[in-house]
Amino acid sequence: MSLRNFNSPNIALLDSFYRVFMTMGLLLLFIGVPFVFVRKTATGFVCFALVAMTAYVWRMSRQGRPERSLKIFAGFVWLMMTGLTFFGLPPVTLAIAMAVAIMLCVVISQRAGGVFVGAFMASWLAYIVLSKFGLAPQTYFINRPITSWVITAFAVWLILLPLPALVKVLRRSISLQRATLESTAEGVLVIANDGTIETCNRRFLDMCHIPADVLASESAGPLIMAIGDQLANPEKLTETNQYLSASPEASSRVILQAKDGHVFELTTMPQYLDGQVVGRVWSFRDITDSKRTEDELRISATAFESQEAIVITDANNCILRVNRAFSETTGYASQDVIGKTPDLWKSGRHDASFYSAIHESVRLSGAWQGEVWDRRKNGEIYPNWTTITAVKKGDGEVTHYVATQTDITQRKSAEEEIRHLAFYDPLTQLPNRRLLMDRLRHALSSSSRSGREGALMFIDLDNFKILNDTLGHDHGDELLRQVADRLPLCVRDSDTVARLGGDEFVVMLEELSSNPKEAAIQAETVGEKILAGLNKPYNLIRQKFHCTPSIGVALFADHKNSIEEVMKRADLAMYQAKAAGRNCVRFFDPKMQAVVAAHAALEEELRQALVKQEFRVYCQPQVDNTGRIVGAEALVRWQHPVRGMVSPAEFIPLSEQTAIILPLGQWVLETACQALVSWARIPDLAHVTLAVNVSARQFRQPAFVDQVMCILEQTGANPERLKLELTESLLLDDMEDVILKMSSLKANGVGFSLDDFGTGYSSLSYLKRLPLDQLKIDRSFVRDVMTDPNDAVIARTIIALGQSLGLAVIAEGVENDEQWAFLKTHGCLAYQGYLFGRPMPIEEFTREVIAV
Repeated sequence: MSLRNFNSPNIALLDSFYRVFMTMGLLLLFIGVPFVFVRKTATGFVCFALVAMTAYVWRMSRQGRPERSLKIFAGFVWLMMTGLTFFGLPPVTLAIAMAVAIMLCVVISQRAGGVFVGAFMASWLAYIVLSKFGLAPQTYFINRPITSWVITAFAVWLILLPLPALVKVLRRSISLQRATLESTAEGVLVIANDGTIETCNRRFLDMCHIPADVLASESAGPLIMAIGDQLANPEKLTETNQYLSASPEASSRVILQAKDGHVFELTTMPQYLDGQVVGRVWSFRDITDSKRTEDELRISATAFESQEAIVITDANNCILRVNRAFSETTGYASQDVIGKTPDLWKSGRHDASFYSAIHESVRLSGAWQGEVWDRRKNGEIYPNWTTITAVKKGDGEVTHYVATQTDITQRKSAEEEIRHLAFYDPLTQLPNRRLLMDRLRHALSSSSRSGREGALMFIDLDNFKILNDTLGHDHGDELLRQVADRLPLCVRDSDTVARLGGDEFVVMLEELSSNPKEAAIQAETVGEKILAGLNKPYNLIRQKFHCTPSIGVALFADHKNSIEEVMKRADLAMYQAKAAGRNCVRFFDPKMQAVVAAHAALEEELRQALVKQEFRVYCQPQVDNTGRIVGAEALVRWQHPVRGMVSPAEFIPLSEQTAIILPLGQWVLETACQALVSWARIPDLAHVTLAVNVSARQFRQPAFVDQVMCILEQTGANPERLKLELTESLLLDDMEDVILKMSSLKANGVGFSLDDFGTGYSSLSYLKRLPLDQLKIDRSFVRDVMTDPNDAVIARTIIALGQSLGLAVIAEGVENDEQWAFLKTHGCLAYQGYLFGRPMPIEEFTREVIAV
């Protein structure tokens, strides 16, 4: 769209006017000059007057007043021409008069030119009428043709003399006006009083997006409507326009919101000429950025006065400003701290190295956060969470530091309360199982170092269930509280009394004699004292009650004993006390030790089995609807040299407890990947997937993902043929870590199957989030699917659930055709069980698949 400039026709007209009449003037001047000085005095006087007036007008035009000079000169010529009419000027005078009229129309107004022409014609007609009646003056020599030509030449030349300067000044003025309009960042629109568009700049067109047809109409009405159509609040523009129409001399300023989100400030000012309002200047300024900056400053100011204490310092750590929250938290007013350093409120709890570490962290990383203990103005020391951030210029130079402080006194109290709830029993206020296990761990380490014995005593209240059932739980709780009050009185302050739950209490004795017999006597003495203390009657709610304890004792000086082992020994001893008739103390029985020893022996055999390579990987086929083998599950078996094949149910739980499952699981995974590599070279087995069970303990290792990827890389196995089977118990702890590891392996092609689905957690929330490929229906549901309606419903539900979530479903434990048919009917697509094959060594599985 082209820019509007309605002064351009005037300039073009002046240019044409100047070129035509200057040529004629020079020609006539060349002919007429010789006659000026040989005629009468009147002619010379007129010519002299014209020359003088021309010089004056020229000087005025050179002084930057061409319009005024032209007005004076045009008026002079007007009077001269009108007067000379009565002396009989030839018709060429009419041409001169028309030239003057055109000039007046261009420079002053069309009305002025029209008045001039009308007056000239009237004087001409008057001369003709007066001549008819003999009243006009007699013509003189001036009516001679040669004289007329000379006068005409002078007149034309004198009229055209100011035009070059006028044209130059007008051009310069318009050029300056256009350059000024285009250089401003504001959109400018000028509208005349009659509602026509005078001019506008390109910035206005870019800001307001005016259609070409609207601008071409030269009418301000459609233009104002076009602007209003783009506004979110057009009523403001309408009200402003109505107000300005009613008050032409008024100014206005209004904020307008565009539909695209831009914000404009519209300022209107009246345009004056000779003291009269001739139009109005509309100025549009885009203030979107300034409004955004203003909003950000307001938000920053509001944020500064937030609930957190904020301190701003310069690069030298001199405080420049603090907010109201800081004063409320610390008690220091702004005038107390401005100009000082944060050393003012140091508590003395931290040494110089602590603050040096903070400064070093801020210098290296630009920020630091942590817990700091400070001192309020009243001397109170309190904890706060402090964040320090360095403010830097573009070149990295630090200009300020901003520190935010949050008073965490209440949070620390809440943490202490949470810690108490986490480590203490809410009913008795005694340490709970978690705290007991922690103290027992330290006690075992201390006993191992010092060689001194310790003892763990399990205390169970006899017939406590009868009390709850007959008198109610409120009586049972009161009994437990009174037992908790008596037990600490029977032991030393250094000993621990804890409640495991229900009516079970534990006493841990430390620093007993290094001689086991003497330590046993010391422990028995404490046990008898506990028996005596707990045998006293209890004052329950409005009645007395008698209760006896059964106490089992286990010594734990042997450094080979684990926490679980000591707990089991004490628990077994307690059951021995109950078997002996209750209300007595019993130590761990050697016969029970034999059971524990057998357990330990099995653990050692497991470790040796790994070294001696006694484990074997078996494969059980997995088939599709047609019975075609599409996969297999890797199952570990223990070929014991003496006992033969040991059941997984016997050694897998033990390997889980003793962490043997970690190297064992890694070995199974390596063996499975090696099998996949060998199968990949056999066409009949290249498509077969292999599922490997992963224990929860194995999966929770921080480096589990790296271990799997390393095995895949070393063996060269295709990760898309490997499937890891997880159990639901894995999902009970740290779900986010589980998802992260699964997603990482999934991204590398490894698939996942959820084993024994429906027997554990079974939550839709984790199914939605976990990157699973397959659900496995547990064999317990498949076994009775034809006889138990509940199992049938569960199986159908799992299949439907898997289909709705886009997960494959495989049923394990399929042992007959009826089960297979039922599962196929309801949409199950994969199966595993004795119907299709028992677990077999990898080599045998390979041969069988090839044979099929």
